[in-house]
Amino acid sequence: MTGIASQNLVIAGWIIISVYMAIILYFVIRGALRTKNMSDYAVGNMSFSPVSVGLALAASMTSAATFIINPGFIALYGISAVISFAVVIPIASLISLIILTKGFRKHGQTVKALTMAQWMETRYKSKGYGIFFAFLSLLLITFIVLIVVGLTKILSKTLNVSEIYILVGVVVFIFGYMMFGGANSMVYTNTIQATLMLLVAIILLTSGYEHFSNGIHGFLDKLNAIDPKLTQLTNDSSFLFRDFVEIIFAQIIVGVAIVCQPHIITKSLLLKTDRDMNRYLWVGVSVEFLFFLVVIAGLYARIAFPDLTIDGTPLKMDGIMSAYVVREFPVYIGLIVVLGLISAGISTLEGLIQSLGSTITNDIIRPMMGEGNPNFNDNQIIINRGVITVLAVISIWLGYDQLIHPKLSVAIFAQNGVYAYFAAAFVPILFGMFLKSIPRNAVITATVIAIIVHFTMYYAKIAIPFSKATGENPGVAAATAIVAAVIVGFILKYALKEPVNADV
Repeated sequence: MTGIASQNLVIAGWIIISVYMAIILYFVIRGALRTKNMSDYAVGNMSFSPVSVGLALAASMTSAATFIINPGFIALYGISAVISFAVVIPIASLISLIILTKGFRKHGQTVKALTMAQWMETRYKSKGYGIFFAFLSLLLITFIVLIVVGLTKILSKTLNVSEIYILVGVVVFIFGYMMFGGANSMVYTNTIQATLMLLVAIILLTSGYEHFSNGIHGFLDKLNAIDPKLTQLTNDSSFLFRDFVEIIFAQIIVGVAIVCQPHIITKSLLLKTDRDMNRYLWVGVSVEFLFFLVVIAGLYARIAFPDLTIDGTPLKMDGIMSAYVVREFPVYIGLIVVLGLISAGISTLEGLIQSLGSTITNDIIRPMMGEGNPNFNDNQIIINRGVITVLAVISIWLGYDQLIHPKLSVAIFAQNGVYAYFAAAFVPILFGMFLKSIPRNAVITATVIAIIVHFTMYYAKIAIPFSKATGENPGVAAATAIVAAVIVGFILKYALKEPVNADV
């Protein structure tokens, strides 16, 4: 839906977004001049401060899902969704990030790994396993689609332009400049984006202050008057928040494993010395926790649109937050918020394009062309740009489908793919960092089990015993897959021989 923005907002929106694009291009050109090969593109060749990398980490972990899409879940389902997205997931994921990052960096630095697939290959001394993980990383395209859809929603409403034109423009611009800058420019752009997101997080979290004039009970009474289910700890209207298995236990497991995504866990490889690790984590974790809380603004949006319509037109879940920003804020405050929401999407999208492009180029195309092939070595940057072009075309195609035919939200589409990926990655990362010797077949089998269980649970909608939860909820499918993979992995670790010794 377009046409809800005022003419002043549209004009000012075009101006400020054009300036924003120019600033990004400046840093991209600056970084591109320093990018000579795939190593420079993947992990950079410049010295970055731990504060900048920490902000880049927070920006990468926070996507359009957190700022634009997930508040829609909160608007629809209330307190049960707040517990899941603003309490359980943040605590579990940030603790996991602290624990897993240090071990991952230690091995990644030792072998000079550029991608997650290379980390798997070198840790388990198996080129085939590395290539397998490179192909698995294609599941992350679903996350790219989520972000471009989220960006399309907010820009379409701000600029009063048809969603399809915005979708194509967003993809062409962002994928276009990511062909050149890579890690060297991304840390700078992510730092700017994270700073904007900090400001916007504060604006959004305080935007509903008037609803608390009678205290928290008065706020809850407003929600209860709209729909009593909004103030309940569980909500049987959704296949995501029906009981505490879905709201808490599945989300704890997902939260712990969610950091096993290449655009998140590989950020530590940008640090030049181990001395920077603690400051990097402190900055990243503290800023990220604030970002996670932004979804609470979905409750304010529900009070603003109690019947989930605007001018008589029903709001799709993915468009609720965009409508709230455009309708409720004064023009100049609204523009700041729009820039923050855009930054939330672009920061993660940059990381995904960079990590997925590097993976496909280094870990799929290079082995196919043959190790040491001079054609690859001489043209690796050009090949990487071709890969990004193909990813852009696929993203437009899938993004258009999700704009027209979402299953409740594009978030469900993305969760199915992304959760499958990190469910598969969890055991090899966990074992690889904390166990000294591991049978290679134990982690390979655990990875395969995770993929089979996840997709079987999801598509067959298999129920969890003693719970309302089913695999239709991607979080439940992924949590079950992770538990199954860990059990199988530990059993095979002690049952099989010929372990792979740690290199570190």
